[in-house]
Amino acid sequence: MEKPILLVVSAALVDRENRVLIAKRPKTKSMGGLWEFPGGKVECWETPEAALVRELDEELSIQVCNTCLAPFTFASHTYEEFHLLMPLYLCRSWNNEPCSRENQELTWVRAMRLADYPMPAADLSVIPYLRDLLS
Repeated sequence: MEKPILLVVSAALVDRENRVLIAKRPKTKSMGGLWEFPGGKVECWETPEAALVRELDEELSIQVCNTCLAPFTFASHTYEEFHLLMPLYLCRSWNNEPCSRENQELTWVRAMRLADYPMPAADLSVIPYLRDLLS
């Protein structure tokens, strides 16, 4: 059976200590309680970069410019109700300190420790690439 394709975009925000920011999904949302890379759905009128800039502001109160987003890898994963396509961008420069605007818990994690956090399958699939880059 064909499933709709859901395009979401995410960021590996990397700080000066080479740690990556992850956020815990609120329990009230789908896949609640799992950790993920910040980002969200791409609206039909948006480019992936524009969607990521918007989502990072909405979720974390940070401002990022398109030129600070480096395409890195992507995840392609079939869930029960849809197929997820998730470009992952690296970002090392932004304005403001990330803070939760949607009541999600935030934590900075070394790439070698990312797999210690329960994540959706799509997010888990990009961890080896981050480990290779940041370790």
